[in-house]
Amino acid sequence: MQKQVGIIGAGISGLIACKYIKAKGFHPIVFEATNTIGGVWTKTLNSTILQTPKVMYQFSDFPWPSSVTQDFPDHNQVLNYIKEYAQHFDLIKHIKFNTRVEGIEYQGPSMEEIQAWHLWNGTGEAFNTKGKWKVSVTDTQKDSNSSIEVYTLDFVILCMGRFSDVPNIPEFPSNKGPEKSALDTAMECSTVNGVDHPCKVLYKTEHWILPDYLPWGIPLAYLYLNRFAELMVHKPGESLFLSFIATLLAPLGWVFSKFVESYIDRKLGLSKVGMVPSHSFHREINNCLISTVPEKFFDKVEEGSIVLKKAPRFWFCKEGVVVDGEASPLKTDLVILATGFKGDIKLRNIFVSPTFQNLILGSPNSVLTLYRECIQLKIPQVAVIGF
Repeated sequence: MQKQVGIIGAGISGLIACKYIKAKGFHPIVFEATNTIGGVWTKTLNSTILQTPKVMYQFSDFPWPSSVTQDFPDHNQVLNYIKEYAQHFDLIKHIKFNTRVEGIEYQGPSMEEIQAWHLWNGTGEAFNTKGKWKVSVTDTQKDSNSSIEVYTLDFVILCMGRFSDVPNIPEFPSNKGPEKSALDTAMECSTVNGVDHPCKVLYKTEHWILPDYLPWGIPLAYLYLNRFAELMVHKPGESLFLSFIATLLAPLGWVFSKFVESYIDRKLGLSKVGMVPSHSFHREINNCLISTVPEKFFDKVEEGSIVLKKAPRFWFCKEGVVVDGEASPLKTDLVILATGFKGDIKLRNIFVSPTFQNLILGSPNSVLTLYRECIQLKIPQVAVIGF
């Protein structure tokens, strides 16, 4: 009998998973809570463009169409590209739209037996004939009391992403509040309001933001996005030899970092607005915190339609927002909390089992530990892609 594989999410990761599951001869079932494909690209600001050069953000078996000439396509072009991929490989028929997964529950060997396994699934293979996953779903077009439908599947792939669904809404204890806003949102506000009603961006920490990927005319990929650059980074559990190589190359990493930092400061004028970070670009890119600044953002800062203010702490009052250390409040009509999402909570809550919930997140002080960035070895017949 053909193996059935459940895929949660019809964004880029879910579509790729569906394509390859289908090619392997298995039967994919994609559960998508909305009425369309594309994931985060279906809900973006008008000014959103791709932050990565398109040659580094494309399907290996489906290149960008020749009609897209920009190096950084806008969100509509990206979404159309994703839809064309799904149509080209006939993936739409495998997707159940408006179907929200409420939880997945493993039925098979006991938890004690699973934890005693020395190999993933007990055998090291993807499938285990002793176990199945029960996937409970509801129809998002019906009311909240609609009945739950249950699918029994041989394998589940979680392609839910981390930047959606569960907002990171800060708690508001007495006299305290959240700490940052977003550059893209500020750009759109400044375009509408102008200098008469400037958008105030409150931030806690300065970050290195890229105007483009060509520092002093040299592609950033030549400096950082290659295998040689990986040798400059110390890694957990690295061998003595790799540790020696990373230490030996540390001066070169410093040179690369200063090279890029000087370009960013020259291009954006961070020194003029007091936004030069205290840490290095090298550290920032190794922590995957790099982003590109919206075009002409600092022109808006210079003209006064965007006001930057460092605010490690602030809270609310009747007139607006009080920044710690400031004598008078910022008169504010609307506060936009650009504080991201709790992708880890979404990933945890998809499991019914408390044991699996704890395993998928790992220690509170560590990053998500997945083998090959997709497998938790103590959770059978599940993979995570694109998280």
